[in-house]
Amino acid sequence: MKIFICAGLLAGVLGAGGAIGLEQPGRAGATISGKVTCRGVRDCNGAVVFIESLPGRSFPPSPNAVMDQVNLTFTPHVLTVVVRTKVSFPNSDEVRHNVFSPSPVKRFNLGTYPKGVSKFVVFDKPGIAELLCNVHAEMSAYVVVTETPHSVLVGKEGMYVLKDVPTGTYVVRAWREELKDQRQQVTVSAGAPRTVNFELRR
Repeated sequence: MKIFICAGLLAGVLGAGGAIGLEQPGRAGATISGKVTCRGVRDCNGAVVFIESLPGRSFPPSPNAVMDQVNLTFTPHVLTVVVRTKVSFPNSDEVRHNVFSPSPVKRFNLGTYPKGVSKFVVFDKPGIAELLCNVHAEMSAYVVVTETPHSVLVGKEGMYVLKDVPTGTYVVRAWREELKDQRQQVTVSAGAPRTVNFELRR
């Protein structure tokens, strides 16, 4: 049986891009942007702004997540990943390193290992994991584990942009080491950019 659809009716049903004009769950809605002010520290470098969760939705792990060890430094200092992400910890230094975390979100100790070896950890709960090296006390870093991919690292000036945020009401969180984090409830409407500012203090 053949089905014929009137061109005028089809034009009214189809939305932009030829997709049927029905509201799709998780459809991009708008942009959330603003500034994070960090009191009591030099600047906002290393702060993170992220949406804590999107009710009823889950997301795949982050691809190619790596926390390297170079020149006695964890690189990057702050890594953001989606929950259930497997993070690689290669040792690129000539000296042996150890990676461990005492944080409740993910306690682990990878032991001490030489250059050229990589070890792995799956971060299966959202939260902030502090990383340390028991061979070099000056080394530290953080893995920020989120339930959504809507996260962004903030630069020195504190400006941030979260793009393609689905419509709905969410809790947006700003975090930086050494400061108390802050949460704000934000409602996002399709095509309506939102400005949300944060002020973090010790």
